[in-house]
Amino acid sequence: MKRDDFADIDTKTASGARVYDYLLGGTDNYAIDRAAADQVENILPGTKAMARNSRRFLERVVRYLADDCGIRQFIDNGSGLPTQDNVHQIAQRLAPDSRVVYIDSDPIVVRHQKVNALAENQNTAFILSDICDIEYILDHPDTRRLIDFGKPTAVLYFMLLHFIPDKRDPMGMIRRVMDRLAPGSYLVVSHVVSDEAKVRQQMTEVSLANTRGNFGRIRSREEVRAFFDGLEPVEPGLVDIRGWRPDGQDEEQVDRWFVFGGVARKPA
Repeated sequence: MKRDDFADIDTKTASGARVYDYLLGGTDNYAIDRAAADQVENILPGTKAMARNSRRFLERVVRYLADDCGIRQFIDNGSGLPTQDNVHQIAQRLAPDSRVVYIDSDPIVVRHQKVNALAENQNTAFILSDICDIEYILDHPDTRRLIDFGKPTAVLYFMLLHFIPDKRDPMGMIRRVMDRLAPGSYLVVSHVVSDEAKVRQQMTEVSLANTRGNFGRIRSREEVRAFFDGLEPVEPGLVDIRGWRPDGQDEEQVDRWFVFGGVARKPA
């Protein structure tokens, strides 16, 4: 399939990007997306709060990387629908020369990005691609234009890897990306988890049904820790994201499933 031949928007199947948009209070979603989100909220109250907490985690992480670590290059995988305070907006407020490459394969995301401010910002680019197609992404002309592979880069996987099934080898995908990046680069992951096998199975089945199979699975904390093998975690390590350098803005949620993740650095 060519990168510009993606199917038209399917309004009869829930989309991860649109469900997340609805959970964040956005309007770029359809009835099927709202129904899917509400079903999960009914099964496990706190899902909407979890989504909002995830967005605040993104904001804290990008500020930390740009301000404290001096990172000026970002690759945002599974960027989703445009919202207030996208990665480039947060980073460029602190460092106007920050550069961001956004990756997504959802047709509705593509359509929105074409009329989004990204088109007017020369330090950003949007690449239409399956995020597992590492070579295409990293060798893309826009990536080469914006990312200097000799300098540290932050690679972001916010609320994305639970959409990648094991058969597509998400761990191998991350290792291939990090192998291409300079020492001092950072990996950021946030992932829905549960340490209860029954909850993992229940929520995976609901998500698979609502997305017609376009989902991976809910994993345990230990499985997510494995994504960071060989890297140096940044304090406070890998945690419930509400506890990652909190600023007092996070909301309460149900703890039977939550978002787990953190930031880690590629050693010299």
